[in-house]
Amino acid sequence: MIDVVLPCLDEAGALPWVLTRMPAGYRPIVVDNGSADGSDRVAAAHGALVVREPVRGFGAACHAGLLAASSAVVCFMDADASLDPRQLPLVADPVLAGESDLVLGRRVPAAAGAWPAHARLANAVLARRLRRGAGLPLRDLGPMRAGRRAALLGLDLADRRFGYPLEMVLRAAAAGWRVTETDVRYLPRAGRSKVTGTVRGTLRAIADMRAVLAAHGGQGQRTTIPA
Repeated sequence: MIDVVLPCLDEAGALPWVLTRMPAGYRPIVVDNGSADGSDRVAAAHGALVVREPVRGFGAACHAGLLAASSAVVCFMDADASLDPRQLPLVADPVLAGESDLVLGRRVPAAAGAWPAHARLANAVLARRLRRGAGLPLRDLGPMRAGRRAALLGLDLADRRFGYPLEMVLRAAAAGWRVTETDVRYLPRAGRSKVTGTVRGTLRAIADMRAVLAAHGGQGQRTTIPA
């Protein structure tokens, strides 16, 4: 079994599609981060393990899901139907096979408008900085990803906002992890994104990530990767 952490804030409309496409052997953990649309009830009705995280923040929801997971390998992905759960093996299999320690799904837009220009530009700038500063061969800080649970917990991630995914990559790189990426389809999400759907949301995420970059400078504590 592989646990899949899905941070969730008002995604009742997207969850049925996401959860019914979960591959066999993958258990969805929906972390409700204060939804007002009954997302928790929808998730439970579709067989997901529901975790409630009262502290608002994308990173807070992700970390609550990681703590609730019990499988050796854990996946993360958005709950907004922008990513197809059937592609989860693309990020999980290299970790299971011992070929990679952290695999990110590089988003490849499957339709016009799936990835707004302002968000794509911000992501490209960040990926370039990671390539130059941390020596990582990444073109995207993809939200679909997989790693070993014990090792991820060992990174001692501190950010609880939008900087959480970046901090994970920076600390993994500093620990000498094999960080790789693989292409995954990126679909038009259900509803408007809290981040990429608005310039303001994108700027807020950039501010959180800049804070993480300033705190870590691309350097993290060396961490042993548990088997």
